[in-house]
Formats: sequence, structure tokens, C-alpha cells
Amino acid sequence: MRIPRIHHPQTIDQLGTLALSEDAAGHVGRVLRMKEGQEVLLFDGSGAEFPATISSVSKKNVEVELSERIERSSESPLDIHLGQVISRGDKMEFTIQKSVELGVNTITPLISERCGVKLDQKRFEKKLAQWQKIAIAACEQCGRNTVPVIRPIMQLEDWCAEQTDALKLNLHPRAKYSINTLPEPMTKVRLLIGPEGGLSAEEIGMTEQYKFEETLLGPRVLRTETAALTAITALQVRFGDLG
Repeated sequence: MRIPRIHHPQTIDQLGTLALSEDAAGHVGRVLRMKEGQEVLLFDGSGAEFPATISSVSKKNVEVELSERIERSSESPLDIHLGQVISRGDKMEFTIQKSVELGVNTITPLISERCGVKLDQKRFEKKLAQWQKIAIAACEQCGRNTVPVIRPIMQLEDWCAEQTDALKLNLHPRAKYSINTLPEPMTKVRLLIGPEGGLSAEEIGMTEQYKFEETLLGPRVLRTETAALTAITALQVRFGDLG
């Protein structure tokens, strides 16, 4: 049986007895129904992981004994910042979950002209917290010890205007060049994925103003969630650690 991986929200700076967070304790005690003496593997987002043994379990609290600190990284050499225009329903959650599994480092949810999601600030904040939890759960599942950042929601142009030394890419079905024709070496990419209805002509012109390179994935027009994951996979195969 695979040892459960559990995220600890604070930095772990010493070994010994540690009380799990409320969310983690609930997952270990109520969902997994684990008992004293069973093993878990903790990580705190610092790049390290901590083998531990459960020492006590109650309805609301779980304590573990940390035995050692192990430095282990499964991070890709390619730093990918995904700018994803918010999609409807569970598509955004799916995109976040799978892009984290594929090695994305940063995700910024974006608002564009054709964005189909209309929420007030309070609901946006609730969504943001939910998306961060999804990223953490994806790290628990896939073995990453560094949790990607889900940044606050931004307007598309504000994100495009940010200063960066990364290669900036915008997928376009009529682009002249593909990911296979991008220059090497490549260590940082800023990838823009538009909404279900695509970017408007004005927005495409704006991305060109901010030096985004249009790139092609293939002859078919992909859904927004498919496009994001296909592009990330292609970039990781070419410049990262897939292949």
C-alpha cells in the first residue's frame, strides 16, 4: 500500500512530535481512517519531505513523530507560468489539477473579453482558495514537494504587461511556427491560454504588442483545457523532463 503524502502548511523546522493541521488531521483520521503506528509522508512546500509515524489520533487532532528530513525534488528544469483565462464549470479545476501534475510552477487565473465566468470579489476569493487546495492535492498525489503558486485573479492585459525574462507564448491555430521550432535552450516560459471562445482580435493584437510569440499545436482547434495540457506536455517534452 502506498504511504499517504500529506501537505503541512507551515515550514517544518525540527523533527519530533508534530500536530497536523485541521484539514490534514481530518483527511488522515476521518477519510483515510488511519491508526496509531501507521506511516505518512509529510511535505511543507520547501522541497523536502518528512517520513513520519502517527502517534495519536482523535476526532479532531492527529499527531505524528517525524523521523528524518529528506531533500528530494521532482521539479522540472523548465519553469512554466500558466496564464489561464478562467473557464466555466469544473474545467478550470481540471486544468489546475493536471497542469500541476505536469510540472507547472505558477498559475495566474485571468479575465478576458470573452471570459464566460462572472463572479464578485468575494466569490473570486473563495474560488482562489479552492484552486490552491486543488494544487496542494495534486502535489500530494503526484509526488511534488514544492507547491505551485495560484496567483490572484488578474485582467488579461495587466498580466501580459508584467515584466519577465521568460519566453512569452500565445497559442494560435494559424500561427506559422510550432513548439518544435522554438529556439533552444529554454528555461522559462510564460504560456497564455485563452477562453472557450478564444481571444478577441483586439486582445491578440495586444499580446503582440507585449511581445508574445504565436505558436501552433497542430491542425485541430482544441478546447481551452485540452490546449493548456497539450501545450504544457509538449513544452516539457522539448525543454523539460518528459520524454
